[in-house]
Amino acid sequence: MSACACGGASELLFMHPLPNPDLSSPGAEGDAEKLIPLNDIADVEAFISRAEVAVVGFFQEPQGDAAAQLRLVAGRIPEVPFGISSSPAVLEHFGVSASTVTLFRRADNDRKDLDVDSEDVNAEKMSRFIRMNELRLVTEYNPVTAVGVMHSSLEIHLLLITDKKSPEHPERMQRYRAAAELFEKKILFILVDINLKSNEQVMAYFKLKKSQLPALAIFYTPDEEHDVLPLDEFSVERVQDFCNTFLQRIQKVRDHSCTVYRKLGSCIKMVLLTRLFRR
Repeated sequence: MSACACGGASELLFMHPLPNPDLSSPGAEGDAEKLIPLNDIADVEAFISRAEVAVVGFFQEPQGDAAAQLRLVAGRIPEVPFGISSSPAVLEHFGVSASTVTLFRRADNDRKDLDVDSEDVNAEKMSRFIRMNELRLVTEYNPVTAVGVMHSSLEIHLLLITDKKSPEHPERMQRYRAAAELFEKKILFILVDINLKSNEQVMAYFKLKKSQLPALAIFYTPDEEHDVLPLDEFSVERVQDFCNTFLQRIQKVRDHSCTVYRKLGSCIKMVLLTRLFRR
């Protein structure tokens, strides 16, 4: 989301020290000792398509130390599916030449790679890589997920700024997620919980008071164009209308920029041609 009350959107993401992600899980590490074997390209593509976030270990040595470390990680993060492939055809198809842990994200149709051939890459670093880069249809914003948000390929971010402790929160989230599915791979949907102290800067940037919450804030990262909508009624339709209005606004800005650049390009071309023929 790239926003900061004190000067530049991206600064908000790193104004707090990045904590180590919670590597604990409800189950024991042995719960997910086996990585799902992916024998060919079709297996990998089907595996990726079934989850919002999926992790695949592309290893030339499936029984090596890197694979053993990834098995530990799979046990610690049971909500994320983990696969493994050592097929030369698969590695070539996904552009992998070294042992790599790759995270695939459905929210922005992107992927993040971690080279694990380095001797200092262990289960903790793999876990941190995953926690920092996992983005979902609705991603809760905090100092860990901020890294993935900042590096998202989506330029428009929608924030639901709300109180997770509110009795209306479960139903509100259900509707917010339904709206997120309508704008999949177009807008990154983010949840901002006001109970997290680090999120106070987000409210300050958008000039929101707690009495105005819940509220939607939409943000265009290239130029920090944004809009805010306090919500007295929360529905999928209101979220959809808010997003569509902003998308149309940004499209007009883009079209105008293209027109300006085309005119500028034509002027430069004329000047160059004039100078050429004067010689």
